[in-house]
Amino acid sequence: MTGAPIPRAFVVGHPIAHSRSPLIHGHWLAAHGLPGSYERLDVAPAAFPTFLRALPDSGFRGGNVTIPHKEAAFALADTLTPRAEKIGAVNTLVVGPDGRIGGDNTDAPGFCAHLDHSLGEGWPGRAGGTAVVLGAGGAARAIVVGLAERGLRRILVANRTPARAEGVAALAPGIGAALAWDDLPAALAGAGLLVNTTSLGMRGQPPLDLDLAPLPASAAVADIVYVPLETALLAAARRRGLAAVDGLGMLLHQAVPGFEAWFGPRPTVTPALRAKIVADLAG
Repeated sequence: MTGAPIPRAFVVGHPIAHSRSPLIHGHWLAAHGLPGSYERLDVAPAAFPTFLRALPDSGFRGGNVTIPHKEAAFALADTLTPRAEKIGAVNTLVVGPDGRIGGDNTDAPGFCAHLDHSLGEGWPGRAGGTAVVLGAGGAARAIVVGLAERGLRRILVANRTPARAEGVAALAPGIGAALAWDDLPAALAGAGLLVNTTSLGMRGQPPLDLDLAPLPASAAVADIVYVPLETALLAAARRRGLAAVDGLGMLLHQAVPGFEAWFGPRPTVTPALRAKIVADLAG
């Protein structure tokens, strides 16, 4: 008799060699003493629909989806969580026992779990529960939805293209509003949380030129960029004595629900895991 098949999962993107997800899931598999594999798969956009439809017969239990496939996965999944439906993108796929492919977006809870870990679970109440989110891409959409789920009272979205900011702010009905980039100084004066979701500050990109002086002393600054781990924005926040939250924790925490769905146990983001990824980034 043969035993049960070894559970397999993946991360799919194009390109994909840079992904640290195999390190994360490999660490958890070892920590839990589980058999299993987690693989990088490079799939070009034109081939992605065929790849996804073949998943039920592939032996994979599911996987993570990264650039440029998140919107395609959203369109092609058989079922979607309410969160994924609202965000309009999928980063986690689960193949059900019936072969149907479910899509979720774990970036939203992953970002908020990282804030819980870094700032304490009372962070939504900082300075009246107002957040300013910079950018209007897919990450901004997920983060605005996550912040709204956590009960913030006001979420202001700033982007140099006003229509894009309005579209993202609309994901938080009643509490979201678009913000003109030139109006940032006044908005920061009443904000308890500033989040950069743009690529500004990433290695190879221009820095984010923003004066943090208007922020209250109790405010926190988060950057989803994690290469480099300490962006110029976070360094400026630390010089002001503000709480600074780097982008690596979001990557780690968003991986938790997928691992649980594919392999069983719910893993924990530990200092040892973070240290492993930091060492790999430095290498």
